[in-house]
Amino acid sequence: MPGYPFWLALTDGAAWNSRVNKELHAHYAHNAIQIEAGELDSVCALAKQHSIAIYLGIIERAKDRGGHSLYCSLVYIDTNGCIKSVHRKLQPTYDERLTWASGDGNGLQVHPLKKFRVGGLNCWENWMPLVRTALYGQGENLHVAVWPGSDHNTKDITRFIARESRSFVISVSSLMKKEDFPDATPHIEKLLEKAPDVLANGGSCICGPDGEWILEPVLHKEGLLFKALDFNRVYEERQNFDPVGHYSRPDVTKLIVNRERQSTVSFE
Repeated sequence: MPGYPFWLALTDGAAWNSRVNKELHAHYAHNAIQIEAGELDSVCALAKQHSIAIYLGIIERAKDRGGHSLYCSLVYIDTNGCIKSVHRKLQPTYDERLTWASGDGNGLQVHPLKKFRVGGLNCWENWMPLVRTALYGQGENLHVAVWPGSDHNTKDITRFIARESRSFVISVSSLMKKEDFPDATPHIEKLLEKAPDVLANGGSCICGPDGEWILEPVLHKEGLLFKALDFNRVYEERQNFDPVGHYSRPDVTKLIVNRERQSTVSFE
């Protein structure tokens, strides 16, 4: 599955009518995921086989938006192997807007997982206070933040969200090295010429509801990271602060969320 569009920072991504950027974008689109075509069925089957829930970041080529534009999407698959939500990143950041379209509120949902209610956001969406609040209001107490990589993204916001929400926060952050560019990438010589040795250094980590580390950011290392989470810690930390419960004032401030899936055309 395609990942982060690192090429945009290496090819003068905003250059108008650039053959290099057009061909890279087309290659990206060819490899993007169309969920309606069953292209996540094998992942769903694995989730069911092993009784695990999965949050999966993908580049989605959404059929309900014509099938050509791309979205940075976070897919939740439950332990029965069923896709329960697809959250398209609301606001692509900076040069991401040159290849990703803006999403909508349809996927702003949380899901039951054992004792927890789990929700997730993509990258800098995690800095958007109203979007976080939309998840808090649905009872989120386990937050999954998905990042393209590097501890400069994860080291501060992971602890902040945990402390603000009094929830567990898992930041999942990838590695990308110069040698990881696939050989079949168009114009790979141009990319390698300008790419630094390390484009993303990892930084996956876990925080408890008090904002303290359970797992500090892990750098320059691939692997599976495991920690047991004690749900009771959520109740303990909500004793003195709950941002949408006893420490909120809905009579003064209230958030309205539109979760309608947006599409240009509707057929009746």
